[in-house]
Amino acid sequence: MPKNPFDEQQLSNDMFYKTLLESTLAIPWSIDWATKTFSYIGPQIEKLLGWEQDSWKSVQDWADRMHRDDRDHVLNYCVSQSIAGIDHEADYRALKASGGYCWIRDVVHVVRKENGEVERLVGFMFDISERKKKEEELKALHRKLEEFSYKDGLTEIANRRLFDDFYSREWNNAIREQKPLSVILIDIDFFKQYNDFNGHIIGDACIKQIAQMLESCCVRPRDLVARYGGEEFAIVLPDTPLKGAVQIAEDILRMMDQAKLPHRASPISENVSLSLGVKCICPTEKDDKIHFLNMVDKNLFKAKQTGRKRFVADETKIMV
Repeated sequence: MPKNPFDEQQLSNDMFYKTLLESTLAIPWSIDWATKTFSYIGPQIEKLLGWEQDSWKSVQDWADRMHRDDRDHVLNYCVSQSIAGIDHEADYRALKASGGYCWIRDVVHVVRKENGEVERLVGFMFDISERKKKEEELKALHRKLEEFSYKDGLTEIANRRLFDDFYSREWNNAIREQKPLSVILIDIDFFKQYNDFNGHIIGDACIKQIAQMLESCCVRPRDLVARYGGEEFAIVLPDTPLKGAVQIAEDILRMMDQAKLPHRASPISENVSLSLGVKCICPTEKDDKIHFLNMVDKNLFKAKQTGRKRFVADETKIMV
């Protein structure tokens, strides 16, 4: 009986495509929709994950070999997209036979029957572990750069940019929650004379030491101590009435007295001293945060005018 040339051609084509599929780094697979079983998965799966090729029998095997933190949302997403007949992609961590995990990207094509029902899913698994590693490194670098952009280079406390963002956010929170917000502005007394007498290196060391002392006076996680300008600092105290802000101001002055940092060029003290402006408000939509900050600065100016080495504090009353 003569051979059917079409059978030979079909066999040749099948072998060609099988060889092509199994030589690629991507892992081809096919799932029968009705039975939810694998009709094929490439042998490359053994090299990548360690599971034998014939151990991939059903969708449950695929789900069981997925990181539990990824499983539910990946399954729900893939099922919903498949039912809708939408080709899709999904990234997840696949469990290795050795116990570790490998990042996989599944690219899925939905094959439909003539009546529109889903017949099968075909797709490729790609190892994207290196890509994910690079992404995480870039994210970590971005976080580090962001951290640097919000940190003062000299003192390593918050800089003016972070102060502005934090103050604006806490101002809005205080309006929404109708809670008091207190702000303290601080200036090192006669710091120009200190720098001229001691030099900028010692001046920088003084600023750093004061920044650390200010931070130690504000122990709540929500409080912010920032370098506001050259020798100026600012403290934002969310949900803090005037009494609490005054207590912190008193603690700061007491700590400066105990520190005894020599200031031979000061006309008012043998040691470095501070002037502070303190103010509290329970803001409403009618209030302006910049105007309030200017009022705090005026209290700082009053402290300087009345002898320095002190604080001036008051509370903004809400006009009814």
